[in-house]
Amino acid sequence: MNWYILALQKYFVIKGRSRRMEFWYFTLFNLIITLLLSCIDYTIGTFDPVTAVGFFGGLYSIFILVPSITVTVRRLHDVGLSGWMILLNIIPVIGWLILLYFYVQPSQAGKNPYGACPIKAKDVTF
Repeated sequence: MNWYILALQKYFVIKGRSRRMEFWYFTLFNLIITLLLSCIDYTIGTFDPVTAVGFFGGLYSIFILVPSITVTVRRLHDVGLSGWMILLNIIPVIGWLILLYFYVQPSQAGKNPYGACPIKAKDVTF
C-alpha cells in the first residue's frame, strides 16, 4: 500500500525514476480498487453494461489517470528510456508487449539522464 500512496504523492511529478515495486504495486492496487468499484457500481445499479463503466469506477478512472501516466513515465525513465515511449500504447498488442518488456526490466544501475538509481544497495533482493 505504501507504494501506491507514494505514487499518488507524486501526482504531477514526471521527472525522476520509479522502481519496479512502485510501478507494479500501483498497478495491482489500481486493479483491485477498479474491481471493487465495479462490483459496487453493479450492485447499486450504476454500472452500464454497454460502456462497461459505472459511476464510481468512472470517477476513480478520472482521478487516477494523471498518476498512472506519471508513474509509467518515471518507470520508463528508470530503465533509461524516454517517457515518450508510453505512446507505444497506441500500437495494439505489439506496442503493449514491448512496453511490458520495458516495465519488467531491472532498474538501470547508477545514474542515468533522469536521475540517480532509486534502489539502495540494502533494498536489493533476488
